[in-house]
Amino acid sequence: MNSSFVMVIFGATGDLAQNKLIPALLSLFNQNSLPPEFFIVGFSRRDYSDDEFRDHFGELSEKPEWSDFSKHLYYQKGDFSQEQGYLELIDKLNAFDKKMGACVTRFFYLATPPQNYETILNFLQSSKLSEGCGQDSSKWTRIIIEKPFGKDLETAVALDKKLSEIFEEKQIFRVDHYLGKETLQNMLAFRFANGIFEPIWNKDYIDHVQITWAEKKGMEGRGNFFDGLGLLRDAGQNHLMQLIAAVGMEQSRSFTKEDLRDERARVIRSMRFIESDEVGKFTVRGQYEGYRSEKDVSPSSDTETFVALKFFLDTPRFEGVPFYVRAGEKMPKDEVTISLVFRQTCHVLFKEYGCPEVGNVLTIRIQPDEGIYLRIIAKKPGSKLALETVNMHFTYEESFKTKGTEAYEKVLIDIFSGDQMLFSRSDELASSWEFITKILNGWSSEAKSGLRFYAPNTWGPKEAQELIERDGKKWLS
Repeated sequence: MNSSFVMVIFGATGDLAQNKLIPALLSLFNQNSLPPEFFIVGFSRRDYSDDEFRDHFGELSEKPEWSDFSKHLYYQKGDFSQEQGYLELIDKLNAFDKKMGACVTRFFYLATPPQNYETILNFLQSSKLSEGCGQDSSKWTRIIIEKPFGKDLETAVALDKKLSEIFEEKQIFRVDHYLGKETLQNMLAFRFANGIFEPIWNKDYIDHVQITWAEKKGMEGRGNFFDGLGLLRDAGQNHLMQLIAAVGMEQSRSFTKEDLRDERARVIRSMRFIESDEVGKFTVRGQYEGYRSEKDVSPSSDTETFVALKFFLDTPRFEGVPFYVRAGEKMPKDEVTISLVFRQTCHVLFKEYGCPEVGNVLTIRIQPDEGIYLRIIAKKPGSKLALETVNMHFTYEESFKTKGTEAYEKVLIDIFSGDQMLFSRSDELASSWEFITKILNGWSSEAKSGLRFYAPNTWGPKEAQELIERDGKKWLS
């Protein structure tokens, strides 16, 4: 990034800015990946001066490099729903343009709860902040929004319509930081650069696919954001969709943003709907015990903190192959994995000695310890012939002596360079919301809502185990 820029972070005193955005920007600054002149403006309701805003970031401000970086931080007090803050922001941005003697590219980052999006967008439009300082708004401005993109299909379409009224598609960056993770990107290289895997990446060899998205933590102050939203909207509509697309996509014609996004969109469109009258058979909703006592959570809340799904992709490659997904808070450990379980075809030579119940499994670990693991069958040491599974594995840290670029650093680099390859497109979102909304509609019926409770630090309600065991299979952990 060589050209000067200004990034306005709406919600700059919130968790996302404090824990992800500012640390990622600081890291890029230390790597000399930012231009000599740049401006980060925090926009929030707190009554801060520039210096007070710089002191807001706790441990970061104790780092030796913070002093030089923080000179690029500024603050603008403003209520999202009041015009005054936006008018004062115009004066601040114009001052940056005057200092640089040119129009400085503006990035508007909405690091706020989704209910604030429309209000902020309306004021960006009415104040003409969205147009930058030049006549060609698409040249000087970008808009960045965080998931979840709406609450259902209807609100997602409305948000997309509002965005398209103000910005061109090339200006819109819909952030799902999972697309910035090294291992998820590495799946493209793993699948299509290695000739030994792609020929067996299909229904003829794969028995089923398991995806686990688990977090040990509970709400930890997120109750106001999470309650009423739920895990299916918060993680299912975005993170999980990207994991599913990475498994199911076909090889793109080229390594360009539109060809790759075309393939991701095709996979999401191919997901067979779970109709309202099928939610009891193919889905499980759970809530951990104690959730209703969390701060900012309704004592009668029926918001789910756990989801398990079974579904199919209607594609020639995966016809008839079941996908099992589970995602939850207050799980036994932090884990995000994709596992392809291959058909167990124990050779006749070994029948009398017994084969492991589950044979070959390819696991892509997104977090922690990003890497790829292959379970194979080997002979146990000893005089007798006995078979056992063992793991061959690759991790970034062991092989490359680094964990790779942190996801938000990659996200920001691509935003600055205008590369939308790892950002969701509007048709991807529409298809994912269509799938999710049908499930939500099924749950909305009181008789079918089926909320199950589970103890913290377990793998969800027993019905999640039954979902996969009915088919004669088991979760891998």
